[in-house]
Amino acid sequence: MPTAVIADIVSSRELVNRRAAQRDLETALARVAADGPPSERALLPVVGDEMQGVYPHLSSALAATMLLQLALPEGVELRFGIGLGEIEEIPSVGGALSEGEAWWAARAAIEEVENLARRVAPSARTWVAATGAASAEISEMVRVANSGLLSRDRAISQLSPRTRRLVYGRWLGRTQSDLAATEGVGQSAVSQALASAEAGALIEGLRVLIGDRG
Repeated sequence: MPTAVIADIVSSRELVNRRAAQRDLETALARVAADGPPSERALLPVVGDEMQGVYPHLSSALAATMLLQLALPEGVELRFGIGLGEIEEIPSVGGALSEGEAWWAARAAIEEVENLARRVAPSARTWVAATGAASAEISEMVRVANSGLLSRDRAISQLSPRTRRLVYGRWLGRTQSDLAATEGVGQSAVSQALASAEAGALIEGLRVLIGDRG
């Protein structure tokens, strides 16, 4: 089922250097587009601090948003609204407009996760929604996904910027010694950081969603 993703920058007005943050964010977007699951329409900036993209399945959208959380530059956070439903293209003088229930659901989802972060779950960054006309099967899938996302986002929020880079690198298949050389630390420090983060569980979660890389 087509899966729309809307993302925006958390507290974008508080960034010290918005231009540099945007540049580094776009580098992360390009990296995940190259390393992660294929999209139907790449997640890219559209206006202000908002990004939009389309993935062929919920699993690929979940994997891509997780990888992006790991790849983001230090000091930059995104929230994600993921919408399930139909997408249609509407002709326009400015080019085809992407419209449909998946986008409406994604918009509702990003508003919901922002409310959750404000009220009861400060680490919440990702939410899934479907339209009111969704089948019972889709509605159940959405509930299961959101339950897991609350735990996933909490786990990632506890990682240091370095540990996020290490987890991403291990998912790519890089060795601990290679990562240690890149970070300028000893291999034992890499091993300890990955063990403390339970990186194996995060990487296995990615595999469950999209299989082994390559």
